Amino acid sequence: MTIAAPGAASGRGRASASSRAAIASKGWIPASVVMLGVVFSLTALSWDVQWHVDVGPDTFFTLPHLFLYAGSALAGLASLAVVLSTTAAHRAGRPVDPSTGGQPIAVFGKTFQAPVGYLISGAGAAGFLLYGLADMWWHSLYGFDAVIESPPHIGLLLSISFTMVGVVVVFATAWKHTWGKAGVVVAAPVMTAFTMVSLQGLNLLSFGPFRIRGSTIGEIFLLAMVTVTVVVFVRSARLTLAYGLAYAGVQAVLWWFTPAATRWYADVTGLPLRDFVGDGGPVVPGMMAMSLLPVALVVHAALSRAPRAPASLKRAAPLVGALAGLLLAVGWIVQSSLVWGAPFFNAAYIVLIASSVVLGALAGHLGRGFGLILRHAVPTTAPSAEGR
Repeated sequence: MTIAAPGAASGRGRASASSRAAIASKGWIPASVVMLGVVFSLTALSWDVQWHVDVGPDTFFTLPHLFLYAGSALAGLASLAVVLSTTAAHRAGRPVDPSTGGQPIAVFGKTFQAPVGYLISGAGAAGFLLYGLADMWWHSLYGFDAVIESPPHIGLLLSISFTMVGVVVVFATAWKHTWGKAGVVVAAPVMTAFTMVSLQGLNLLSFGPFRIRGSTIGEIFLLAMVTVTVVVFVRSARLTLAYGLAYAGVQAVLWWFTPAATRWYADVTGLPLRDFVGDGGPVVPGMMAMSLLPVALVVHAALSRAPRAPASLKRAAPLVGALAGLLLAVGWIVQSSLVWGAPFFNAAYIVLIASSVVLGALAGHLGRGFGLILRHAVPTTAPSAEGR
């Protein structure tokens, strides 16, 4: 799948601007395949978690597991194809369009030329393969488990999350194309939704007299950071709205699909559902913040009022992040009551809100930095590469 413009070094003359644009626009094909892979992984993970909760018995080759492996493999193979194509184009002396995955980086002593976005997504997929082997070894020693916190499981989840970060970068570098904009506002919600499960490992760090769940703090911090990153990068109310709607859409689809697929697979395998099934919402979509859409719009409105000078944005971002942390914490409290039947007030919530505000400030600072990094990854011919 060639992503380079032909002709420049082969003596056939320079490609026309329209020809280069047509070739560059084909970058949506590998990008879409990698996106499909991570969507497969998110869907399979939500299904697998629900299977453990509602049914229980597990083997290494359950259908949710196979979907999870297939998603990572698909993303990895698509990333590898782009790396090989870019390497071939570089060796042939053909220029490579940096809007297809980013500026190529020399890998393994210039053996390969890998666009930065596909390098990240491919490295994540390779890590998933290694941790998959470690998971098989782990299960051979201790049997099959249904916990998130085992070292191979955390490694697997973080590897796919790394792939999802690469997908965001891939679409961000194609910002001058419509499919690049659409990809960013979809890839970011998919990434955050998947990471909700990875963050469950932080429950081992629950702290304080009220036993605040580490995963809850981590989820609020991550959502605030990613939201500020997206808002700083897109600088558009319309695209911020699209980001929030995409997140809500992912949550709605998983809310419907996860229990339906679990019941269907239980019927196919002849296994009974547990007695408590139906109490509360499905696990993974239930972890996702229902308040993200209004929070994203508030973040955009607040940052839009900040002066365009870089120093002003640097000062405003932590304050906006703290506000996002506060709103997400309050939203989480309301959501927990509606979905899981938790009390509307608990002394632990005071600690949760205070922690969310403090960490939200850090999330705002980091989100601003990541947003600017993404904008610097966009080729300078794209309007969004202008610094703020």
